[in-house]
Amino acid sequence: MVTLPRLVVAAPSTGSGKTTIATGLMAALRSAGHEVSGHKVGPDYIDPGYHALATGRPGRNLDPHLVGESRVVPLLLHGAAGADVAVIEGVMGLYDGRLGTDGFASTAHVAALTSSPVVLVLDVARMSRSAAAIAAGMAAFDPSVRIGGVVLNRCSPGRNADEIRRALEQVGLPVLGMLPRDESLASPSRHLGLVPVAERDESVALIERLGEQVAAHLDLDALLDVARTAPAFEADPWDPAEALESVAAASRSQVRPVVAVAGGRAFTFRYPETEVLLAAAGCDVRSFDPLTDPALPEGTKGIYLGGGFPEMYAAELAANTSLLRDLRDAVAAGVPTVAECAGLLYLAESLDGVPMAGAIPAHAAMSERLTLRYPVATAASDSLLTRAGEQVTGHEFHRTTTTPPAGTQAAWTVDGAETGFSSDTLHASYLHVHWAGHPHLARRFADAARRSAGRTATSTVGRGPLRSDPRASERVETNTVPSSATADRVGLDTPPPSGSGGSTSGSGGSTSGGGVADPLRHHGDVEVGEGLLDFAVNVYPGERPGWLDQALHESLASAAYPDEEPARAALAKHHGRERADVLPTAGAAEAFTLVARARPWRRPVVVHPQFTEPHAALEQAGHTVTEVRLRAEDGFALDPAAVPEDADLVVVGNPTNPTGALHPAATLRALLRPGRLVVVDEAFMDAVPGEPETLTGHREDGLLVIRSLTKHWSIPGVRAGYVVGDAAAISDLEAVRTPWSVSATAAAAMLACATERASAEARERAERIATWRDHLEAGLRDQQIEYVPSAASFVLARPGAGVREALREQGIAVRRADTFPGLGPDWVRIAVRPEGPTDQLLAVLSQTRAAS
Repeated sequence: MVTLPRLVVAAPSTGSGKTTIATGLMAALRSAGHEVSGHKVGPDYIDPGYHALATGRPGRNLDPHLVGESRVVPLLLHGAAGADVAVIEGVMGLYDGRLGTDGFASTAHVAALTSSPVVLVLDVARMSRSAAAIAAGMAAFDPSVRIGGVVLNRCSPGRNADEIRRALEQVGLPVLGMLPRDESLASPSRHLGLVPVAERDESVALIERLGEQVAAHLDLDALLDVARTAPAFEADPWDPAEALESVAAASRSQVRPVVAVAGGRAFTFRYPETEVLLAAAGCDVRSFDPLTDPALPEGTKGIYLGGGFPEMYAAELAANTSLLRDLRDAVAAGVPTVAECAGLLYLAESLDGVPMAGAIPAHAAMSERLTLRYPVATAASDSLLTRAGEQVTGHEFHRTTTTPPAGTQAAWTVDGAETGFSSDTLHASYLHVHWAGHPHLARRFADAARRSAGRTATSTVGRGPLRSDPRASERVETNTVPSSATADRVGLDTPPPSGSGGSTSGSGGSTSGGGVADPLRHHGDVEVGEGLLDFAVNVYPGERPGWLDQALHESLASAAYPDEEPARAALAKHHGRERADVLPTAGAAEAFTLVARARPWRRPVVVHPQFTEPHAALEQAGHTVTEVRLRAEDGFALDPAAVPEDADLVVVGNPTNPTGALHPAATLRALLRPGRLVVVDEAFMDAVPGEPETLTGHREDGLLVIRSLTKHWSIPGVRAGYVVGDAAAISDLEAVRTPWSVSATAAAAMLACATERASAEARERAERIATWRDHLEAGLRDQQIEYVPSAASFVLARPGAGVREALREQGIAVRRADTFPGLGPDWVRIAVRPEGPTDQLLAVLSQTRAAS
């Protein structure tokens, strides 16, 4: 006899608050000093993740469909070993089970199988005494189900609560607590349900708040008393070794093959019993993170890819090219591989156009239709896991499809249709199977891993060779990546002589640059010399992230021509656009050149002061440029009416280099006209926290946005940029572009920077820049130096003529501004730097101005 206090948390319907109450109860009981075991009715992976965080133990599933009725109690006892109390969260409504089965695998079914009392959660936000009628009906519907009490959710003390309590007492159901409305306790949802706990940075704090709220508003002693009414069990706990022995004799080999199991934020869906069975079968189970690990674990002889949300991390998965190559090579070499749902997508050639491992001949994409079913699947053929005709119970829950849906050798037949891909060494499909219910699958996989010779064999899927990287044998090893201290230079290679000037005519090129051969082609990099403190080059001064360095390094591992398509797909997904709306370019410089060459512009307009490269590109293409110059006394604000009505091309920066002025998106959209192309240079938009005025998400005819990765990610030696916008205009640019202009390294940078991880780090960099910029502007104000309030990674200041040269003599380089049309030698552009170097600049600036 085994005594285990336990209760089931159920509700009349989904959305009543089961997860909130159950998870909070687990956390509250644990905080009160109890060892708590968390369980979930049904196949769901996400709720058990929250249970694990609340209890400090693995969350376990109890599902008669997946494991059979006879295993439910043994699995409960196995999962609750050493626990003081078990809390079982129900699924859907109390009596809702597999359709067409009269409630099979419902919460009520599991409560009856485990002889567990039920605590019914009622959301009473919009009802009063009717709550008692619902509870009474629930209690009377099935005599095998015993409701031990009720918790009122979204209910505060008061007259209505008293009315509900009296009504419930009249039908013999005690109220065990009332949880008030608190929207901060809600868990965010996604297209397949809740967001997994591993993806929520605030999950620990959320669980703590849940526990505190439950402890404050529910009667924990009364709930424990309900749990203690559960009778003792006569069954024994589930034993994975016994389960495997019942299938086949355990191997006496001392070899423990390494089985690599995908984990991390993108692969959170797997039952803990899977790893337990593999370990019991003699495997050395090792987790790896497809988002960050550069290779499979050393000595991998088997691979298990479970479920998750790879569609949310497609760009990051694609950016980890070394692991993709390692996985592709392993599958091609015959390393036994099992993939369920997310694993299937990861092995596909692409996911929403973003390249994946390419280990199976299929492409995956998001679908409008949700596939949700609880099938009995039949093995379509002999394979790594199955023998033809065998049946298993499983579940499918996905909003993607693959093309084709099955290989020549399918994995399963479900509802009369073949699905998935299989071979002697591979089994990949959408079907999730709980191996505790079918332990022969674990045994076969473990035996195959034990027999695996590694990566010397050739595996096939559907009688065809698995896709492998044709460039893998042509790798070039390198230990270097372009340095952030080096930039491509345009124009002079030596610091220009001092002087005044800085205007260009609309007719193409008369200059007055004080010795600068061509002010439009003057680059801030030439201002910097050996031993000078650099405030001239506006490249982020920090180190590159390790993941970006790795991507740059990996990009050099092939001798093949670069392939920009993965980057293009990732950038499109990053901005919520279609592939046709995005064009990778060799930096913003190539983008401006393509714009200049794309059409026979009649009256191109460049709004100045701004980055001079688009003006230079237009002149080089033979166009006569009309300038619209913004004025300092207006804060360099843009008035759309200042642009000639007959302009068919308008180029403007936002935030603008060198002024740092951030124009409202509405102002820029006001420039749009039929037959006009508006090009917005957002090369510094990623330095603006939140990017509030970006136009990358606006779908407007005649609008193009140019972005650059150079400055924000400290990769000036890598010409990495792209254009987002009107597909017709993008097509015009692509028509005049040189083939393979985007290097493999630039494409790798784009791919790596179009990920959620990169977005988070970009925001951190932008916030850091804003803090440094505030410090610089405060110092300029203290010295009463005129400056333009900036939204970018630089500040345009007006310390006076000759100050730039004087600063240089004192060892500090700032960017001369007189090469920008509309500005004179009394202006300088100062790159934003951390507080320490900025204080050095401000001190020398103060001394220099005092001396003059």
